[in-house]
This record gives sequence, C-alpha cells and structure tokens, in this order.
Amino acid sequence: MEKKDARIDIDAPLWDQSTFVGRFKHFAFMTDPRTVLTSEDDLHKAKKLVEQYRLGKEPSDVTRDQIIYAKKLYSSAFHPDSGELQNVFGRMSFQVPGGMIITGAMLQFYRTVPAVVFWQFVNQSFNALVNYTNRNANSPVSVTQLGVSYVSATTSALVAAIGCKSFWQKRAGALMLRYVPFAAVAAANCVNIPLMRQNELTQGVDVVDDDNNVVGKSRVAAVKGISQVVFSRVLMAAPGMLLLPILMEKLERINWFRRLQILHAPFQVLAVGGFLIFMVPTACSIFPQRCSINMSTIQRFDSELYGEMQKKHGKNLPEKVYFNKGL
Repeated sequence: MEKKDARIDIDAPLWDQSTFVGRFKHFAFMTDPRTVLTSEDDLHKAKKLVEQYRLGKEPSDVTRDQIIYAKKLYSSAFHPDSGELQNVFGRMSFQVPGGMIITGAMLQFYRTVPAVVFWQFVNQSFNALVNYTNRNANSPVSVTQLGVSYVSATTSALVAAIGCKSFWQKRAGALMLRYVPFAAVAAANCVNIPLMRQNELTQGVDVVDDDNNVVGKSRVAAVKGISQVVFSRVLMAAPGMLLLPILMEKLERINWFRRLQILHAPFQVLAVGGFLIFMVPTACSIFPQRCSINMSTIQRFDSELYGEMQKKHGKNLPEKVYFNKGL
C-alpha cells in the first residue's frame, strides 16, 4: 500500500456522479455484499478512523487505501444522517444475499396459494426492515406509518399475486404463472415506497440552489424522487424475475435436470444472486442521487414554493433547484 498523499473528501463519492459509470462505481462500492461479514468491532474502528480523518487527526501512519476502505465500511453500515450502526439485515449491502434468497424462493414456490402467501409475507417483512433501516432522518416515519405501509404493501402484493395466479391459471400457460412473483413485487413497490415516504409528499422535501443553500420544501420534487425510486426498485428485480422463468421452463424439459428437484431452488437462488450483484448498483445509478428540477416546473406545480422564492430572491431565481431523491 502506498502512503496517503492528496486528501479525499471523506463525505463525498469517490467518482463523478454526473455520469452513469461514476454512479455505478459509487453504488457498487457502498453496496458490496462482502461488507456484511465485517465484525461490529471492525465497523466501529472504521467509523472512528473516518471521524478522525474528517477532522484531520488520523494516525500519521495510516495509508490512503486504509482510509478508502474505512470509508467503504462506514458508508455500507452506518446511517448517513444519524451515524448509527444499521441492522445488518436492513443495510443496502445486504440487498444481494437477502434478495437472492427471498426472490429465488418466490420464483421456485409459486404453484400453491399457501406458498405464495408465505413468501410474499417474508418479502414484505424484509422490505419493511430495509425501508425502516434506511429511513430519512429529516422525514421521520412513525410506527403507525410503518405499520400502515407494511400492511398495505403486503396486502397489495397478495392481491396481485393471487389475482394473477387465478387469472393466468385459467387463461394462460404454465410459463405465465412463473411471473406471478414479479407482478406481486412490482405492485407492492408501487404502494410501499410512497406510503413509507408520505411525509415528503405532504410536506415536501428540502430543495437547494447551486450553492447548496436550502430555498424551501417542494412537494413536486418529492413526487419526482419517489417515482424514480419506485422505478429503480422494480428495475432491480426485473431481469432475474423476468428471465429466470424462461430459463427454468427450458431447463425443466431436460430429463436429468427435471429429476433433480432438490437442486431447483438452490439454482434459482444463486442465479438471482448473479443478477442482483449487477442490478443493485445499476438500479441505484439510473438516476442521479442529487436530482434536479426546473424552476418552470416549480412555478407550474408548486406555486407556494415559487412565491416564497420570488419574495426572497426577486427576479434572480436559479434555473434549477436540487434535492436528494433517496434510495
């Protein structure tokens, strides 16, 4: 390892976030599933080193590589707002191992209603934990809101799953039945995420100017950010849940594979994992984390904020304002 030279911004991404490639590298860095195996002691050591580096008081013999690795562990395990250590199962870095097990099981056990109900319940419980763990500290979610979101998402997933299963079983072939889990996941995401972030929809999210000065709260910005997150979450699951049914349909026509029923579930779990390793950072990178919105859109759809900005800035309004869209 080489000795550290030029200092890095410990609180900023290491790569240019204006490009997809830069965003992909950043999210692959912070969602690396290998970090979930790191002990709590090592995670707290990484946090201490990050805090020391932020103040310019890190040990003199620490290397640049050690600083970057500490940053990786810190961003993967600690809440960006509160600095608290997150539950390991709710971290974004646990999306690959958690998602591959649950999604693989949903794809394998879709034939009976009890199996559909059980695995959708498990999936929505996992989603609720992830959403709570990564909640925005500036827009806190109450226990009541969390409960309503969980029940609504689970209900919508079950309605979509059982409804599609019933409809497709009578009117379509066996292949279409394999898409029941994806229909349920997509429906649940469309309900779960807006409900979890309903405070943003009713009160707005902070928007800033080019100099990062907060200029107010915008509800239309919240709508744009949440819409992009819903799309990203569905996209994250889509390749595995759309392509694996076709692959399994073809493999089950092969005699030796059809006979080895015990291998079907592990195969699907591992295959989903292969998709998710690539799709988790890809889906997070589709849209910039620092999202922008034109002032003309604010004027048209968020007249209250526009009026406040006019009073404060007169005619010298920025062309765009920016906000954090969330994950």
